[in-house]
Amino acid sequence: MLCAFGFGSLGVTIEDLYFIDPDPEPGQEGAERGVRVELRLLEPQQWRGSVYASQRVLIDQALWRADFFESVSGGPGTKDRMHHHPLMKGDEPGGRVFDPALTADPIGWLGDQMSGVTNILEAAGTVWNEADVAALRAAIPLLVGTVTTLLEQVRAGEIALAPTRPMRVPG
Repeated sequence: MLCAFGFGSLGVTIEDLYFIDPDPEPGQEGAERGVRVELRLLEPQQWRGSVYASQRVLIDQALWRADFFESVSGGPGTKDRMHHHPLMKGDEPGGRVFDPALTADPIGWLGDQMSGVTNILEAAGTVWNEADVAALRAAIPLLVGTVTTLLEQVRAGEIALAPTRPMRVPG
């Protein structure tokens, strides 16, 4: 499931994932599953059609990512793969950053990160609109509620299931 939220020029995507790293770091081998959250930019689009026409929405460049993952072998609730990528360049994440505060209280940690969204935007060198930041901050209960719900569904084995066909790896 992919959920997308738009706040003017800012977007947040939340999705369930079943993931197998083709080149894992030591200790990160094996499948993992959970919920991914990304702060993204919404790319302005040219108006098309009448004043009543549906308009294109382009959720584009990722600036920041948090992965609320757990190893499949470790089981639900282990929080053993939860990490974040404080800065992304050209949609590519840097290395995984494991933060004890994220593992201790994933939902509280996410709320804190979204409250401090201007720190993320500043680190990414992005210009932002204060009204967009205010709208995102006002939606923090909705965002963390969505992550909570999806994480509960992952742990119940309802979503983020093993793929039924081989994963496509670029290259």
